Amino acid sequence: MPVEQKRHHEVRMTGREDMSVTGVKQLERFDQDEFLIETVEGELSVKGNGLKLVNLDLDKGVVSLKGKVDHVLYLDSVSKEASKGLLGKLFK
Repeated sequence: MPVEQKRHHEVRMTGREDMSVTGVKQLERFDQDEFLIETVEGELSVKGNGLKLVNLDLDKGVVSLKGKVDHVLYLDSVSKEASKGLLGKLFK
């Protein structure tokens, strides 16, 4: 059985309007306000305004987007739990 090689992960931004991410495993969801991207380093949340998907190539592990980026955050199990709020914790 071949050993899976870990993909290189990189986030590049030009200003706040162009972003490319490598090491992408899956694009979980996206809309004009948020992209949720599963990378080899964990889940990456990108929030902003007018976000648009420019390129998605899962074979190469690349996502590119445009729009005004306001927030970039890696989510781990602790921050996901904290971000659920009271109702999210009650209705597990």
